[in-house]
Amino acid sequence: MNDKFLIKGLAGQKKLEGTITVGGAKNAVLKIMAGSILFKNMLTIQNMPFVEDVKRLGELLTDLGASVEFSPGEVKINTEKIHTQNLDEKTATAMRSSVVLTGPLLARYGKVVFPAPGGCTIGKRPIDLFIKAYEKMGATVEYKDDAYIMTAQKLKGAEIFFDIQTVTGTETIMMAAVLAEGTTVLKNCAMEPEIGSLATYLVSCGADIQGAGTSTITIQGGGLLESKQPYITIPDRIETGSFVILGALLAKKLRIEKCDPSLLESLLSLLTASGVHMNIGKDYIEILESNNLKSFNVRTHEYPGIPTDVQPQLVTYLTQCIGEGIVFETIFEGRFKFIDNLKKMGAHIEILNNREISIKGPTPLIASALEAYDLRGGFSAVVSGLLAQGETVVKTVYYIDRGYESLETRLCAVGADIQRIQ
Repeated sequence: MNDKFLIKGLAGQKKLEGTITVGGAKNAVLKIMAGSILFKNMLTIQNMPFVEDVKRLGELLTDLGASVEFSPGEVKINTEKIHTQNLDEKTATAMRSSVVLTGPLLARYGKVVFPAPGGCTIGKRPIDLFIKAYEKMGATVEYKDDAYIMTAQKLKGAEIFFDIQTVTGTETIMMAAVLAEGTTVLKNCAMEPEIGSLATYLVSCGADIQGAGTSTITIQGGGLLESKQPYITIPDRIETGSFVILGALLAKKLRIEKCDPSLLESLLSLLTASGVHMNIGKDYIEILESNNLKSFNVRTHEYPGIPTDVQPQLVTYLTQCIGEGIVFETIFEGRFKFIDNLKKMGAHIEILNNREISIKGPTPLIASALEAYDLRGGFSAVVSGLLAQGETVVKTVYYIDRGYESLETRLCAVGADIQRIQ
């Protein structure tokens, strides 16, 4: 938990060279791991990133009574011996994604006890929409002793309109509806590719889901699913985007492999217009040395827009661009904490309000002691340290480990100088 990174900065020189391989999508793996509760047999997940969030969800499933076997790039889960529906408070409150377990547990066992969720400190992430959906499906929800107690004799199909587009909400309620009685229609759904990946696999195992990847999803409830082949995790588009931004700033020639560029069209288009030289193939992106980068205005948006999860990396990018850029954060109102790091390093950033900032560049960054306040802000701190002149320390590396597997090893392989200090 207390590990640090010691980073020797490149002082803005374009020195990174080689190949980085993208792992499986963390946000896809976490959802299908929770979905294992819908299966009557063992579920195998492949192309799995062994990041901290995946380990924690494995612990939660094990605590419930499931068998969880990790091996390199793979996990096998059997949930037939689940004996409790009480989620461990310490582990569940440490990660926001634990809420995804509530849908499958409530649908299969008729009960779940869920402590108030935690995760990154990037703003409000209300559980109200989950509660509203479960109540519409016939569940009773009580809040007692800092936990939600949800019960249902049998979930019933319902028509549910999400007040805001929510990836985790869409996936969780979709999975609950797979075992519910009757038809469930979800409206104003999120359309992120991880949702389509999850639905496609569940359908291949016996679920009846139509419309995933659009704003309306219809689920006809049925019985437990049967896994007939492994779930192959799609490439992590946020990790891909993170490495693309890193390469745009610091690469001599950096190749990002085993990715899916089609999932990042909005970001790649933005960076190309800014002056980044790229060769884009079906499953790779090659970043060539790019200079005189131009600033831009950007607004985060649900898929297929600019993801909120690459916003901190883009802010760091803009500190090195010519001109002034405005960043408007539409998803999380508390996501600008990380700019404290950049301001300490000499960046010219003005907070206009809790959702909007102005960045003027280019500005040479000076090494400093930085804090990884959250997962993506932590990656941006690493990029800042590599850009800077001097030796930067990044504290609370645990947050980075939640979403990037062995980051220092992978970056050192392409020319970075990063040491992990325990």
